[in-house]
Amino acid sequence: MKTAIVYYSMSGNTQQTAEKIANMIGADMIRIEPKKEYPSTGFRKFLWGGKSAVMGDKPRLQPYHFDGDYDRIIFGTPVWASSFTPPIRTFISENREKIAGKSVAAFVCFSGGGADKALLKLKQFLEIDSLDAELILIDPKDNPSPENKKKIKDFCHKLT
Repeated sequence: MKTAIVYYSMSGNTQQTAEKIANMIGADMIRIEPKKEYPSTGFRKFLWGGKSAVMGDKPRLQPYHFDGDYDRIIFGTPVWASSFTPPIRTFISENREKIAGKSVAAFVCFSGGGADKALLKLKQFLEIDSLDAELILIDPKDNPSPENKKKIKDFCHKLT
């Protein structure tokens, strides 16, 4: 099954997870980046990112290539204010027709909370009832653990 991992990563947790999954299942990686980067440190990081997620912002993205020629799409995103990130929202909006009818899975990385709500909001925005597989990781890059390694392996197993 031809698979694309579409992800946004600010601190590297989501990117590292996307790379591990891509290596395990042989998926293509498509990194999504906003034209204007979000603040990545301090209070502004949480204020600006959280506000953008809550307001449902759709930032303009750097150019990316996605032809829709995939059987499965895996979305990877940090959790911001109990939601998926605005760059992923933009990608879905720009590619809704190409995503329709595809198999979809998702993983989220977070430090605080709200991961379950973020996955629920992603499903609602995608207008689907369920995901083929879901993965929730707490700071996998900064706090590697055997538990996270097993969770990633189990996630990939569900996709094969």
